[in-house]
Amino acid sequence: SKARLMSNLAESNLLEVRNLRVDFPTRRGTLVAVDDVSFRIESNTVVGFLGCNGAGKSTTMKILSGNLAPHTGRVEICGHDLERTPLPAKRQIGYLPEIPPLYVDATVDEYLIFCARVHGLSHAESKAALEKAKTDCDLTEVGGRLVGNLSKGFRQRIGIAQALLHNPAVVILDEPTNGLDPNQLRTVRTTIKSLAQRHAVILSSHVLSEVQALCTRVAILHHGHIEFNQRVNEHPDGMMIQWVNNDHEPDWQGLNGAISGTALGDGSYRVLVEDYDFAADAVCELTKQNGWKLRELRKDSSPLESLFVNLTCNDTSIPR
Repeated sequence: SKARLMSNLAESNLLEVRNLRVDFPTRRGTLVAVDDVSFRIESNTVVGFLGCNGAGKSTTMKILSGNLAPHTGRVEICGHDLERTPLPAKRQIGYLPEIPPLYVDATVDEYLIFCARVHGLSHAESKAALEKAKTDCDLTEVGGRLVGNLSKGFRQRIGIAQALLHNPAVVILDEPTNGLDPNQLRTVRTTIKSLAQRHAVILSSHVLSEVQALCTRVAILHHGHIEFNQRVNEHPDGMMIQWVNNDHEPDWQGLNGAISGTALGDGSYRVLVEDYDFAADAVCELTKQNGWKLRELRKDSSPLESLFVNLTCNDTSIPR
């Protein structure tokens, strides 16, 4: 039955990515933009894609949305291979690229109806999908206005709405909150949170606090390779330390409760810790043993930032 099918779908992986690789030729040789990327996404999940500029986030999203073919690897969406059976696979994808694909001389209703028909919905289905998407994205009051006359916040929500019209299983959002003011950001965040109740969502962003607030899992890409892929509440805590007169960086792995540390300059360090209390006691003991003066010792309010910096900083190689 349809109910049993939907139940089985909810329990399975909506998206499965295996060993993606993309190479681009350059004057200096070959640039590996995506390097052996593999992951899975279940329903009711928001996965945050993080990485420095050139890390491979947008390239990976173009592959997942069917806009770019990988040189090797496979993408399966709801059990459909994106290369072998592209049409049924793409019917389960909603995609918002970094620059929303909007027609500024159309009204919001005209544009969304057009997108619905492109997705293959009938006239009656398009009307119903339009009203639902406008409700979900808080666009009901601007349906008759020209897209070009609306603010960037409204345009981002229109971009999200076009990705939802055909009720896809997987929604891919590339930098959906880029350039929004605080009020617009709050509205779009609310919209994205509501999506996770019905879809699997992949969200690319440079704003770590946004990923912390919205995502259930985080994947950090560095030079085209996934360096970290865990649930948000599973990554380590952070600690901020500043000494006044120490001359060398401690051995963080030898410090009880600590994992690794990054020097920030002026005697300051950001440290990933397994247990904050154990690590704090060890820092105090280390300070006493060396006769240092401890100016600051506190929990890091943004442990995700600590993790990101430790994985992507202090790298002198050319970024991809």
